[in-house]
Amino acid sequence: MRKGSGWARVGVAAAALALACVASGSLSAAAPRAADIKDGEGLLRAMQGRYAKDWYETLSFQQDAITHNADGTNKTEIWYEAAILPGKLRIDIGAADSPNGMLVADGKLNIFKDGAVTVSQPFVHMLLVLGFDVYKQPAETTVAQVKGQGFDLAKMHEDTWEGEPVYVVGADKGDLKTRQFWIEKKRLLFVRLIQPDRQDATKIADTRFMDYKKLSVGYVAARVEFYVDGKNEFSEIYSNIQANPKLDAGRFDAGQMKQNPRP
Repeated sequence: MRKGSGWARVGVAAAALALACVASGSLSAAAPRAADIKDGEGLLRAMQGRYAKDWYETLSFQQDAITHNADGTNKTEIWYEAAILPGKLRIDIGAADSPNGMLVADGKLNIFKDGAVTVSQPFVHMLLVLGFDVYKQPAETTVAQVKGQGFDLAKMHEDTWEGEPVYVVGADKGDLKTRQFWIEKKRLLFVRLIQPDRQDATKIADTRFMDYKKLSVGYVAARVEFYVDGKNEFSEIYSNIQANPKLDAGRFDAGQMKQNPRP
């Protein structure tokens, strides 16, 4: 998940995680039918119902984090991401014994350098919420988080994205500026988020989960693209993806970054 173009964007991308999406394709008997999805709240409930029993609890992967510079050059870093769902995501950059990166946990974003937290602030990571947490937490929690971030769940229409039918929540058809999220209709997987850019609210950030791959327990979006005002500023390419790896909970404690570096 994107750290962003330099440390200033570390929370926006937040690895986007990225974090992509791993899920089983089986339909839960409790999941609402497509005909019952009338608005954004119904869609979030359907997503949770579809994968509640099949979604992974932990995830780890390596990524090529590619910054696309204005002069046409690219800068690539290797990041290491790990997540415990719902709500915990850690990104490590650089040497394992001197951890730099970010941690999303307990509703906060913590940026750390050499194992010490340098920034800590409240943060709702919408890519984590809509791409991952939605499947592992009560639907009421997701609905409250999404509403709290200013998305209009009463407003929904259908569209097409990458050749597939999608639900679009939060904006009218043709409006690509209002806060909105896009969900693939067939598999109920998150594919797009449009909202004001965190660094400059006069610009529009457009994040895309792409290149879904089927894993032993479901799917993963192996590529995430970050656009700002139509320009691709940052890309993430995932590899070494592991669903349900054993993760030390101490690695997600902001007070223990130095004692719990990346393995």
